[in-house]
Amino acid sequence: MLMNLLLGIPMTVLCLVLQAVMVGLSLPLYMDYRQHQERHSRGTTILVLSLVMMLMLLGNLMQMGLWALLFVVLGEFDSFARALYFSGVTFATLGYGDVVLSPRWQLLSALEAANGILMFGVSTAVITTALGDVMKRYLQQLGR
Repeated sequence: MLMNLLLGIPMTVLCLVLQAVMVGLSLPLYMDYRQHQERHSRGTTILVLSLVMMLMLLGNLMQMGLWALLFVVLGEFDSFARALYFSGVTFATLGYGDVVLSPRWQLLSALEAANGILMFGVSTAVITTALGDVMKRYLQQLGR
């Protein structure tokens, strides 16, 4: 159990930092867009919101990849593709159970699931913040 924590906690911290980087890229992108145009076209708004969502998704996919890499290094999977599948299912807290870690490393899957649910929450908060601001500005333009 101690080895699980000694590997899992630093991995979780690394993922938190990675997500913070993606948030740090996403929100300034949105704020720059917001500040440099008085009236926003629908196409530009869709593009910027899509970029914010893609950056958040990319951050989550990169974290799944880091966990998958750890599982391959630990010898849990022979292929990165299989490890990535397991990681994606675990990170998203789906837990199909068709692929599991050996008893020695099972606690890592719980740590990844906790990491994933937290990071999907952060991603949702960023996207909701940007979308809420778009709606607020749209209503202001309509004079409501």
